[in-house]
Amino acid sequence: MEKALIQPLIAVVIACIIAVRAYRRKSLDFSGAITGFVVMTTHLAVETRFGAMLLVFFFTSSKLTKVGEDKKRRVDADFKEGGQRNWIQVLSNAGIATILVVAIWKLTGWQDVCLDSNESFLVTALIGGVIGHYCCCNGDTWSSELGVLSDDQPRLITTFKPVLRGTNGGVTKAGFLAATAAGSVIGLTFVLFGFLTTKCTYDAALKQLLVIPLSAVAGLCGSVIDSLLGATLQFSGFCTVRNKVVGKPGPTVKKISGLTILDNNAVNVVSIMLTTLLTSIACVYIF
Repeated sequence: MEKALIQPLIAVVIACIIAVRAYRRKSLDFSGAITGFVVMTTHLAVETRFGAMLLVFFFTSSKLTKVGEDKKRRVDADFKEGGQRNWIQVLSNAGIATILVVAIWKLTGWQDVCLDSNESFLVTALIGGVIGHYCCCNGDTWSSELGVLSDDQPRLITTFKPVLRGTNGGVTKAGFLAATAAGSVIGLTFVLFGFLTTKCTYDAALKQLLVIPLSAVAGLCGSVIDSLLGATLQFSGFCTVRNKVVGKPGPTVKKISGLTILDNNAVNVVSIMLTTLLTSIACVYIF
């Protein structure tokens, strides 16, 4: 009962501080800050591990967004100082996980549990889904933010032909390595906080270490899925007036690849859903 009162209060305070800080630093606009506050509060109130994974994703992606801003400004037609994510982008990157976190809370209350299908098939699947969710988000962000700064020539993932920087579905070796590292960081965060907050048998606790390599694969998988969707269902074209790659067709835009079926937010949601599902299944099988 004490945890049920204290943990949500702490969550509100931490989420408020971070949301205000992010708004002032232009990582989030006002709508994004309000939505982010609700999402962060939910994660932190339910379980420390979930809040930690969300915050690792948020802080690392915010920092990387600001790396090489001058180069990104020249390449990205939709560049915004500091990133300035709005409520739609926040929900695209955290909405599914928030639903899963609430479902886990309904099943376990305030108890932090290990990944163990023998104890609960459903809870293990849901926790695995949250892990996969943030591996995908982090992997996609790291690969995008660092890949565009790479000296490697981007290649369209479906044809391997060279494309301009900023083309949806354009990939580099550096981007794939970044996605793998990003997933590993999420897995490591889950494991380290799990050792501090969960009580499991020795064998079950030791087995949690498998989350780290699984997360590395999930980060890479999420980036690959995102790139495939971007190359096929998301439009990319070169605007001869702005001299940049853009995401919408127009009279001055020469098509590079893709269809106008999904926008960037929709691509994120679909890739997150698929990676979440695949990681959830893998966790049930492994644990």
